[in-house]
Amino acid sequence: MRLSELRTGQECVVVKVLGHGAFRKRVLEMGFVRGRIVKVLLWAPLKDPVKYEIMGYAISLRRAEAEMIEVVPIEQRSAEDVAHDASSVSDTSHESPTHSRGEIAEREGRTINVALVGNPNCGKTSLFNIASGARERVGNYSGVTVDVKEGTFRYKGYTFRMADLPGTYSLSAYSPEELYVRRYLRDKSPDVILNVLDASNLERNLYLTTELIDMDRSMVIALNMYDELRESGAKLDYQMLGEMIGVPMVPIVARSGEGIHKLFDTIIDVYEGRQDEVRHVHVNLGHDIEPAIRRLIDTIKADSGIDRHFSPRYLAIKFLEGDREVETILAKASDYASLMTVRDDLRADIEKLTREDISSTVAAEKYGFIAGALAETMVPGEVKKERSTSIIDTIVTNKLFGFPLFLMIMFFIFWATFFVGQYPMNWIESGVEWLSGFVGRIMPDGMLKDLISDGIIGGVGGVIVFLPNILILYFCISFMEDSGYMARAAFIMDKIMHRIGLHGKSFIPLIMGFGCNVPAIIATRSIESRSSRIITIAINPFMSCSARLPLYVLLTGTFFYQSAAWVFMGLYLGGIVAAVITARLLRRFIFSKDETPFVMELPPYRIPTLKASMRHTWAKGVQYLKKMGGIILFASIVVWALNYFPIHDVDLEQKTNETESIDLSRDSYLEIAGKFINPVMEPLGFSWRASVAALAGVPAKEIVVSTLGVLYTGDEEVSDQALGERLESVGPSGRPDFTPAIALSFMVFILLYCPCMATVTAIVRETRSWHWGAFSVVYNTLLAWLAAFAVYHIALFF
Repeated sequence: MRLSELRTGQECVVVKVLGHGAFRKRVLEMGFVRGRIVKVLLWAPLKDPVKYEIMGYAISLRRAEAEMIEVVPIEQRSAEDVAHDASSVSDTSHESPTHSRGEIAEREGRTINVALVGNPNCGKTSLFNIASGARERVGNYSGVTVDVKEGTFRYKGYTFRMADLPGTYSLSAYSPEELYVRRYLRDKSPDVILNVLDASNLERNLYLTTELIDMDRSMVIALNMYDELRESGAKLDYQMLGEMIGVPMVPIVARSGEGIHKLFDTIIDVYEGRQDEVRHVHVNLGHDIEPAIRRLIDTIKADSGIDRHFSPRYLAIKFLEGDREVETILAKASDYASLMTVRDDLRADIEKLTREDISSTVAAEKYGFIAGALAETMVPGEVKKERSTSIIDTIVTNKLFGFPLFLMIMFFIFWATFFVGQYPMNWIESGVEWLSGFVGRIMPDGMLKDLISDGIIGGVGGVIVFLPNILILYFCISFMEDSGYMARAAFIMDKIMHRIGLHGKSFIPLIMGFGCNVPAIIATRSIESRSSRIITIAINPFMSCSARLPLYVLLTGTFFYQSAAWVFMGLYLGGIVAAVITARLLRRFIFSKDETPFVMELPPYRIPTLKASMRHTWAKGVQYLKKMGGIILFASIVVWALNYFPIHDVDLEQKTNETESIDLSRDSYLEIAGKFINPVMEPLGFSWRASVAALAGVPAKEIVVSTLGVLYTGDEEVSDQALGERLESVGPSGRPDFTPAIALSFMVFILLYCPCMATVTAIVRETRSWHWGAFSVVYNTLLAWLAAFAVYHIALFF
């Protein structure tokens, strides 16, 4: 915990001092070193500053400064530690009992907090996964990591707490991820920043490094994808480059694990202060800007009201550029108005001299610094990968071939999902049928047998058979992402996206929605424009997620087997059409036109490793299986119970002649509910069972199929039939509950109606407004009803 969190009278042991530069040096000189005991004496009347006792004398620190000192409260120490302290007190008054508390501080101090910072698509998440053993998403496009991911592992007696931060090109306040990374570095003050660079594109990646250097933080650089640099024939003297910028560099290949041990050895050395290459350098910004920066630095240093989370140089540069976040930080200065006047005068003079805005001048000077450093340390090689990338791009981004190729790829994915997945699906289905029959043979008749056979096996088994289809879909999407094609898809779709009122970057979260809407909605954080971000969030539920896939496979396999791939394609395109219409309406009536420029990296193509693709696919499979044993199992039991009770001694023949009217003396609770809401759904062709299944799908869309599995079991004559065959059977009303027209109507309704609860929660959280969550529930359901009504009656006509 931090020293600022302690109450009056508490004692603690110093673990480490965070921060940087002169502040950290001064605090260490005052005695706040590892193992020292500090006591909180009193707080000032306004709670700031706070008076502490250390080494027998009193000292006051502001809370912002105390927050930079990590401590362990005395009460957290064991009785053995306290007893050891008491026994270790010697008769010599000038010696302090530091042995035991030193061990405590040493033990706590061997925890290294590491923040992974780098450009999008530089391999941060791959490194995070191989180091921490996590299974985070890895993709060859920007925006994979949209929130901080944390993992912990032990190495050589040290505990590493890794934080994988969103990819960012700089530390300005231009985009949400840039602001997020900067605030994380400010608030968490990691012990070491691990700056991950794409070794095959150093000139661009090093720009972020120069901003981290301005921050004056402990840092190590990981030169990832170093194998690609070697293969290109380039030669880099990374040791000399590291000495020039004052940051040690370690070449690694995160995919294979090459150089990982050396990397973490270097992090330990930097943390312990044993790395000779570490020194603070200034990225010189030229004779026009440097005098202005030095003047601002002197003013910032002289004002004690400004916090010390960032170095004065970093604050001065960003303040000169007009960074709003830094302006907020410096607003605490005692004479902020005067500081603003000085800044404005300096900026006006610089822009008059350079004849361009200050941000452009700073960027040009930094890239000049980078070019000069690389000229001395790197010999370029042939970039064969970029040549092959250019050749492939001439085809996949061609105005004639780009769109047909994209549609062909999507059609192939749907074809593989259905037809290739049909074989393992049939095997699992046979196993479920055998298990159901086995339970029916060995168990005596009664409620328990019905629960296991109809509720659990009928419900969960009805969904688990579609696991192969889910895995195939995720494998194909993973392959597209890892290869780099997904970024090209966004590129060719930008003009179309712009015409419907969206940003080109909106395309990737929408495609991700085919897997799951929740992470896709979170991925919209990479979109700079707030209006485009909210519209993308609002239309994302129309992208048919994998949770709906089991229903599509079930009904298309039953009623449209010969044209299943085309029906799949039609459903997914139908969701896209609904999204386009909604986006146009939102842009026309609620949001103004979006003028945000389309700036997006097109990474080189890479052949995805089978291991990475299979790992991601299996992770999704495990997630699906956990749902089987969680919400779907629970929902199946609830649906079975509502359909089973109340128990009535009713003759089967009498039951067969029932009508759709509610009969409280004979109907189950579920049937009563279904018939109650069915007048609203009957124009869509739904029976009460279909209405109940749709209602059950509100918490999670997978429950739709499990509900159908429960509702269409129990009849001894059809117990050995597959679920699809039961849906075709003639119902109690004398006609089948499902026909091709009803099946189409049902799938369209499930495609478009209100999102699952997890998606609604994500919408509310990302938009920071419950109004958009309510909008998705109401608007999507109304649109689904109208679309299903139209599809049903058109299908009846044909």
